[in-house]
Amino acid sequence: MRKVLPFIKPDYFQGVYKTLFKEAGKYVAKYNRLPTHESLAIELQDSNMSEDQFRMAMDIVPQLFSKEKIDGDWLLDNTEKWCQDRAIYNAIMESISIIDGKHEALTKNALPDLLTKALGVAFDTNVGHDYVENAEERWEFYNKEEDRIPFDLEYFNKITKGGVPNKTLNIALAGTGVGKSLFMCHVAASALVEGRNVLYITMEMAEERIAERIDANLLNVPIDQLENMSKDMFTEKVKNLARKTTGRLVVKEYPTGSAHAGHFRALLNELKLKKQFEPDVIFIDYLNICASSRMKGMGGAINSYTYVKAIAEELRGLAVEFDVPVFSATQTTRSGYGNSDVGLEDTSESFGLPATADLMFALISTEELEKDGQLMVKQLKNRYNDPTFYKRFVIGVDRSKMRLFDVEETQQTLVDDTPHYDSEKSPFDHSRSGERIASEKFGDFKL
Repeated sequence: MRKVLPFIKPDYFQGVYKTLFKEAGKYVAKYNRLPTHESLAIELQDSNMSEDQFRMAMDIVPQLFSKEKIDGDWLLDNTEKWCQDRAIYNAIMESISIIDGKHEALTKNALPDLLTKALGVAFDTNVGHDYVENAEERWEFYNKEEDRIPFDLEYFNKITKGGVPNKTLNIALAGTGVGKSLFMCHVAASALVEGRNVLYITMEMAEERIAERIDANLLNVPIDQLENMSKDMFTEKVKNLARKTTGRLVVKEYPTGSAHAGHFRALLNELKLKKQFEPDVIFIDYLNICASSRMKGMGGAINSYTYVKAIAEELRGLAVEFDVPVFSATQTTRSGYGNSDVGLEDTSESFGLPATADLMFALISTEELEKDGQLMVKQLKNRYNDPTFYKRFVIGVDRSKMRLFDVEETQQTLVDDTPHYDSEKSPFDHSRSGERIASEKFGDFKL
């Protein structure tokens, strides 16, 4: 009873069985034990059932208290399967009412989420992580090598501890023309070279324009010279590249502001079915011009904070569902456009976006940096590492070939604001509280 009751909903039952379940549930909630035959019969007398329903219920009750022994594991597995079947049935019936326009609240955009939740019904009997009892599992988690998508840029690997993990949302913040798409095209190209499958979804530029940028990057040809290459030379270069990597790249274009996580989910399922293509990383160019699958477009009823936050949550949910990292970008506000020290407050439209992202960084360009062929990167939020560790650094940019690259160490003049502590001690160890803990010999060991 305690294992299954949190997962069974009254909606899974019909007619008399729903009333029986509700009355039994009320008894369990009040007395924390199963009702007896007599107590359930008395509770049913006080319910609002018709006379026919009451007679039917009283015929069913004796069957619920059979003395026959049943294997608990078998019963648990079959109850879970029954709940899954009922959830799918209810979702399909609700979907039909939505399609017929008879549902009071939901629209057709809610169909993917409705069916996904129904398909995801399962009994999760884990009630939390016990700090002491689960110490061994925790140690194994700390020492498990996490699958990450590495960068080919040294400082990005440093701040992310080797790359971005799966099930994450990673956001580049930049002004118009600074290099949001350039950054994503470069990272997509490097992931492809590393043998990863890459899906690039664009709502800002045509598919061919994105492919053109990636061609300039991978083929080592200035973007304005691609059209001057002969067909044979171009196809030979692409074939040589294909021989060097096992990765695949798919670029998909959607009209601006019209596609949402439901469209992307359908695309992923279609690519798997038709092309046997499952991406290792997804790029969405860019977040603010996506639509929300849960909320209708901006008609004045929904503010931009709520709408953009909803889009961010849906894209992060997509990353979790398909077990991949998602990269996207957002614009700075008007005040942040010419700012040489962009902060989270310069995120356009919604502060809910940085609240949802796992990694968020600003790409900053000034006249001086532009002259040196560089971009400044400033960490704004980092769930993988301490965001004050290399909070600012520079990377080289070759706009003609749509490439980013590491600069010489002597040019990294912005990393001096990274806090430097005694390697044997953390900032806490230097504090009074840290010294007190040390004097008490708490956990008497030294790493």
